[in-house]
Amino acid sequence: MQICVVGAGAIGGLVAARLLKSGHEVTVIARGETLHTIQRDGLTVRETDDSILSAKPTHCSDNFVIPTQPDIVFLAMKAHQILGIADQLPNLWTSETTIVPMQNGIPWWYFHKEGGRYDGQRLNSLDPNGIIEEIIPSDQIVGSIVFPAATRDSPGVIRHIEGDRLPVGEPDGSKSDRARLLAETLSHAGFRSRVLSDIRSHIWLKAWGNLAFNPISALTGSTLREICEDSETRQLCASIMEEALAIALALGIKIRISIDQRIAGAEEVGHHKTSMLQDAEAGRRMEIDPLVRVFVELGEMTGVATPLISAVCTMVSLLDEQIAKAEK
Repeated sequence: MQICVVGAGAIGGLVAARLLKSGHEVTVIARGETLHTIQRDGLTVRETDDSILSAKPTHCSDNFVIPTQPDIVFLAMKAHQILGIADQLPNLWTSETTIVPMQNGIPWWYFHKEGGRYDGQRLNSLDPNGIIEEIIPSDQIVGSIVFPAATRDSPGVIRHIEGDRLPVGEPDGSKSDRARLLAETLSHAGFRSRVLSDIRSHIWLKAWGNLAFNPISALTGSTLREICEDSETRQLCASIMEEALAIALALGIKIRISIDQRIAGAEEVGHHKTSMLQDAEAGRRMEIDPLVRVFVELGEMTGVATPLISAVCTMVSLLDEQIAKAEK
């Protein structure tokens, strides 16, 4: 199968390397030092059992005009990076290509074929001018939820920390042939993938925790375990999650576990630095909109008050601004 992975960070690199090893033709879109390293040395993944997976992409470039049109395109860049390359993305697909966004948090396509009160509504915090929705064809999207935790130790070198779950699902809840093929492809590559009929509730389950843990981690420099073991930050997480739970209920989302269970699950991951903390420490802009700010918008849409979420969003946004200034 012809596959393209856009972005070769922790998750993009892990997915691309495993798909290559499972026998697929994989094009990787990368840039800068990451591009040059992968072109020279390929991708290297240190798996959870300390085994090393090495794989060289079929093609690796920063040019979005690629030799072969892919059957599947994985969009593995950060959410805030999409706009910067949006005009080049259509070069990667035809009307038959399956497009798989892999961003953290609530996705821009969340209300596409949602079937409820807000069906088709655009989330302004994620796609303020509708550019992403216009350029990336919503009908070709199959959603995914990336549960594996990984870090990029250096360009092209990925450390897989834990987890293999990577479920997928159609926005309308159907179990289509393309979704089944996608799940099979990921399963053969070593992920635990299946087709979900209610992908939004599963998106919420992960985003619910990310909303609380990511900004607190970035603001305090703490790992998941450190946040959960401290009684005050643990309670702060629980209170933030209470606000988000009220939004979920207003949207008709069923959360299948309790707040305590969600926090306990994060604690079990151990001394893992969240993606937002990793970005902050590396001096990179953080994924604030899909992980935090969108919940403020959803609260306004549903009439749910979000004082704690709004406060945390304000603080982590200021930190992001300081990071941006340091980049210049």
